[in-house]
Amino acid sequence: MSDTVIRVENVGKRYRIRHQAERERYVALRDVIAHKFRIFPRGQAGCGNRRSEEDFWALRNVSFEVKRGEVIGIIGRNGAGKSTLLKILSRITEPAEGRIELRGRVASLLEVGTGFHPELTGRENIFLNGAILGMSRAEIQRKFDEIVAFAEIDKFLDTPVKRYSSGMYVRLAFAVAAHLEPEILIVDEVLAVGDAQFQKKCLGKMQEVSRGGRTVLFVSHNMGAVSSLCHRGIWLEAGKVADTGPTREIVDAYLSANSKAETSVTELSGLGRIGDYGRKLRIERLEWVSGLPLHHGEAISARLDFRVLQDVDDVSVGIGFSTLEGTRLLTYETDFQDGYRPSLRAGKSCRAEFSVPELVLAPGIYTVDIGSRSGDSYGLDYLPGLCHVEVAMGKKTPGYIVRQGAGVRMPGNCKILNGSSPQ
Repeated sequence: MSDTVIRVENVGKRYRIRHQAERERYVALRDVIAHKFRIFPRGQAGCGNRRSEEDFWALRNVSFEVKRGEVIGIIGRNGAGKSTLLKILSRITEPAEGRIELRGRVASLLEVGTGFHPELTGRENIFLNGAILGMSRAEIQRKFDEIVAFAEIDKFLDTPVKRYSSGMYVRLAFAVAAHLEPEILIVDEVLAVGDAQFQKKCLGKMQEVSRGGRTVLFVSHNMGAVSSLCHRGIWLEAGKVADTGPTREIVDAYLSANSKAETSVTELSGLGRIGDYGRKLRIERLEWVSGLPLHHGEAISARLDFRVLQDVDDVSVGIGFSTLEGTRLLTYETDFQDGYRPSLRAGKSCRAEFSVPELVLAPGIYTVDIGSRSGDSYGLDYLPGLCHVEVAMGKKTPGYIVRQGAGVRMPGNCKILNGSSPQ
């Protein structure tokens, strides 16, 4: 009983959604006055009020317990209620129903810049965040050098954080949250903003935090990170707990239920991007021309339609296949064979085509990443973990097959049709 630091009992969060059946072109003063006199109690007819309301439950009947020192992975699709749950646990918003018990100080890293004052410097924000967590100035000072070293922002320590990049924001925010010794550390998908090296550093720090007897709640779409870091998993689906248990079992159940792309065409223009991705070039559509599922040993073809928003040089586009744990196996890129990287002007709609004579992936489920870059390193757009696809057995699949090693770039007829308009 005493080891329980988080207890969530039948928690629900309700939002009131208003609809307007018909919007007027403009609203004059007389319309406002007339509207006031048209408002009657609900259920009365003839009031002329076309507004309707409905309740949307972002969470409903959510219950679980977390022991001291546990690292809990919270997984689920976008809109499942993960971020809402973390905001309730962080006391940013209150539940509409249910009860929560928290024992200990809570540090949260939910969104880039949350809890920072943009006009204050990095140094001042460290002390501000520490004070919010209830730390004394002496305690903060004792950890100060470790925080700065971890965040790698010593050159910008006395610069207002409003001038920080999103990556600098995240590094400093995580360093403060993890080093000021909260009993409960809550981390949302915001870590995805950092580079791969920093993400590895953060995962190591969270493991260190848990070994020190503190509790970590971790939300991520990276199933590899969740599997390696977390003791237990909570799977949210449509605002409810779909399952909870050992991490590997929960991840497997979640992926088997949500892993396969159900259609050969995926629209991407409305998907959110991380940081500056999608600002200069935005990939808008993925189509598996050869259809789904893909088959081992057989030809596959795909295309990516994208829109150029600003002039960009030396453009290449790629599709990558990774294991469910996050290890990259294959990458197909448009510049691999001939090194052709076109320069594209703003306003163009273009298409990248991928034609692979023989897919060498073993039968199974794989994660698909897509992206575009300028030159060798400047990322233009990136959608990691976009979907999962099944590779089925082909006509000539032998009884034994070996996956390609991590990170292999495979040849194929992959090219950008410069300036062409998708048909």
